[in-house]
Amino acid sequence: MTSIEPLREFVTLFTGLFDERSTPVEIQKAGAKLLKTLVSRDDWLPEPYTRPHPERYSQYLLHCDPLERFSVVSFVWGPGQKTPLHDHRVWGLIGMLRGKESETQFTRREDGTFAKGETGYLEPGEVSFLLPGVNDYHLVANALADRTSISIHVYGANIGGVSRAVYEEGSGVEKTFISGYSSEDVPNLWDRSRSKAA
Repeated sequence: MTSIEPLREFVTLFTGLFDERSTPVEIQKAGAKLLKTLVSRDDWLPEPYTRPHPERYSQYLLHCDPLERFSVVSFVWGPGQKTPLHDHRVWGLIGMLRGKESETQFTRREDGTFAKGETGYLEPGEVSFLLPGVNDYHLVANALADRTSISIHVYGANIGGVSRAVYEEGSGVEKTFISGYSSEDVPNLWDRSRSKAA
């Protein structure tokens, strides 16, 4: 049976950062260490939040802070699935849990078009940062052609309720959207009756 205890501990510790740190950058930096610990093991994510959709990537909400200061999301990528070029408008952390993910960065020119930057890769246990005004425009894809990849994202808001945009790579034309989530359910972090005995 999967033990959700690592996720519960992560959420508890991450919530505490808002009492201990005064700026979003400080929260993000300290939170990256917590996320690295969470994705250093792959035995805690409940199976319903690991299922790929046959046609598009899935975005499962694992936790949203009651004040919407942060959210934790499982991104599940089937083979060949990718996002369009998009932004976030809030800070973010990406931790690789399973498989491999590619991330291509873009820089927006003054005329609104985009310059394509480098493509990097995330392997299990690795964490990357997103920050508006620094590296907020990117395209993300499953880097594996033959199996599912899963990454755990933490955002500085309820990301499923944030108005953001996708962009045409060549023209820079943008279309606003609110992503929502792929499931109406979230894992029950607080029922300890199903926890494994220590």
